[in-house]
Amino acid sequence: MLAALAALWGASFMFIKIGVRELAPTTLVCLRLGIGALVLLPLTLAKLGPRVAVAEARAAWRPLVLIGLVNSAIPIVSLSWAETRIDSGLAAVIQASAPLFTALLALRFSRAEVVTGARLVGLLVGFGGVALLVGAQPSGETLAALAVTFSALCYAVAALYSARALVRVPPLVSATGALAAAAVALVPFALFQLPSHFPSWEVVGALFALSIGGTSVGYVLYYALLAGAGASRSILITYLVPAIALAYGVLLLGEPLTLAAVGGLALVLGGVGLGTGALRWRRRLASAT
Repeated sequence: MLAALAALWGASFMFIKIGVRELAPTTLVCLRLGIGALVLLPLTLAKLGPRVAVAEARAAWRPLVLIGLVNSAIPIVSLSWAETRIDSGLAAVIQASAPLFTALLALRFSRAEVVTGARLVGLLVGFGGVALLVGAQPSGETLAALAVTFSALCYAVAALYSARALVRVPPLVSATGALAAAAVALVPFALFQLPSHFPSWEVVGALFALSIGGTSVGYVLYYALLAGAGASRSILITYLVPAIALAYGVLLLGEPLTLAAVGGLALVLGGVGLGTGALRWRRRLASAT
């Protein structure tokens, strides 16, 4: 499941790159999230029952709308816009910094979080990698790299908020409700940026790959992975996705493999491992066994 999820989410950056060739970012994201929600809806109703699903969604509609905006609509539009200007692999590497922002924000919003020693070094190293990647861009592409960084910050904010606001909401309700809310919020913007002609089959295929594979199937796999392997092992997806996305971009889209991208990837992932305590956790597990 981990390998399948990494392959799907890693390919999402490539499919976004293809999609924005002919579709405006808001239109692409609106269609992606809307189709994803429609695919998840029957599964949610079948698993929970219509009454329970509707009752849960009504009770949590406010946080679902907020999560839909902060975790889907805003960051994915920002990322998609950025990919009109920078390579998909580079975008994936920069976005891998999301756990660093989560750890940084936890210092302010979680009194139990204290970052010192190796974790502090990890945050500095990780953000140094982000700075390297942003600074290495030509002047016309710096704003796009910053847009991806902003999307990573949005994901971090959403993760901290959802851990409190949606902790008692069934995961399928959270996923379906948030995707639907995000899609509805983007409808006015998408209608003003409709394409002048029907997209090519490559773009349509990329859209359905994003909607069904990266969104619907991806959510189901992720929650199944959390249930079967636990959160500590599921976090490994953070390390796999950017490397796979970088490989997709180089091998399938012909994007260049730059020294800055490889160096930034090593710094960001190393910083994530130290800054979130994941490497320390794995060392303790190894010594215990």
